[in-house]
Amino acid sequence: MSGVRVRKPRKMMADINVVPYIDVMLVLLVIFMATAPMMTQGVSVDLPQADSAPILNNDEPVMITVRADGSYHINVGEDGGRTASSLDTVKGHVLTIRKQKPKTLFLVEGDQNVPYGKVVVLMSELQRAGVTNVGLVTEPPGRS
Repeated sequence: MSGVRVRKPRKMMADINVVPYIDVMLVLLVIFMATAPMMTQGVSVDLPQADSAPILNNDEPVMITVRADGSYHINVGEDGGRTASSLDTVKGHVLTIRKQKPKTLFLVEGDQNVPYGKVVVLMSELQRAGVTNVGLVTEPPGRS
């Protein structure tokens, strides 16, 4: 056996390279840390006199107005929101609209002089009626 070499079979390597897994884990950690504060329960609001993008929706949104005297108005029916309604009447209209069109967008338009509590009560009643997507109407800065 001169000149013929016999190779020993190579031993299998049993190590796992964990560096890529650590990289992925760190990226996921950063993503979860950044998104965790946004997952809190609450109502997102746009302040009056704010720059905001228009809402693009194919369906006509339902406008609920809170006037400076605290009266509620909803733009349904023949009067189109000209007469004041009680909070229970507004909630009844909202429930009826949601049964017919569950994806309807509801917009709250509050006078800047209305007490904050009136708008909060309205938004709370909308939430109880099952409305999960509420927008607040604002004016761009500089417009009166």
